[in-house]
Amino acid sequence: MKHRIPARTGSVALSTLVLTALTALGMYTSGRRLAPPDYEVYAVRYATVPAFRVSGLIAGADTSRRLDIAMMVWLLKGPNGRNVVVDAGFYRDDFVTRWKPTNFLKPSDAVAKLGVRPEDVTDVIISHVHWDHLDGVDLFPKARVWIQREEFDHHIDSAGTVKDRAIDAGDAKKLAAIAREGRVMLVDGDAKEIIPGITVYTGGKHTFASQFATVHIAGGTVVVASDNMYLYENLARHVPIAQTLDSASNLRTQTRMTTLASEQRFIVPGHDPDVFVRFPTPGNGVARIR
Repeated sequence: MKHRIPARTGSVALSTLVLTALTALGMYTSGRRLAPPDYEVYAVRYATVPAFRVSGLIAGADTSRRLDIAMMVWLLKGPNGRNVVVDAGFYRDDFVTRWKPTNFLKPSDAVAKLGVRPEDVTDVIISHVHWDHLDGVDLFPKARVWIQREEFDHHIDSAGTVKDRAIDAGDAKKLAAIAREGRVMLVDGDAKEIIPGITVYTGGKHTFASQFATVHIAGGTVVVASDNMYLYENLARHVPIAQTLDSASNLRTQTRMTTLASEQRFIVPGHDPDVFVRFPTPGNGVARIR
């Protein structure tokens, strides 16, 4: 189940609440589940971090290897004006100064290449609380923000006080402020269809309760792995990511992704520049996954 902050309780039975919600979303008609909507899935590159150590991405990699990694968000364009951004990137000056990205655009400006204004974004799914995935969350002022309850509760309190240093203090304040507005939607656990056609899963332990998403497209299912799989190399060699709280969990998650995606090529890693080689259209830093 998922809950908005602040959570509200009532006397109506849970099963009735769920059925009412699903009916309102148009998922059921005359007792039959409708087919999920088809989304267009785009990887959107907003920056490059040059000469990044591959050993920070691939466990056991040669420490001399370097890669110009892609900084990405993902846009899921659905029917009826639904625009879902997976991860929000970063834009604060201190991060830009520290990491010196090239070809940098604010994530909201990068998404605008696809004709989507910040206020047009209906939902933001945060895979985990690291700065390069959470910092831009306030760029989308009308969006509901979906995050695992355990990820939220482990890292911050309601005032935005940091409880685990995996989250940046400034980003913690942003997330808490959005929660006070009632726009944070807490997801309780694994395999939850939070939006028709979009399901989130836990298991990679990149952070305490990181998640990834599957998205229904015409004829298949795409896995937006985010940092649960940094590079295609993780999957090809079945090697865990370098930054994980549990390597075995990360490997299990990689295997699980292969069972969820309709084709292995539809598993999209979090920072691999090769995404834009394998999916070259429409171009200009945008790759449609199809």
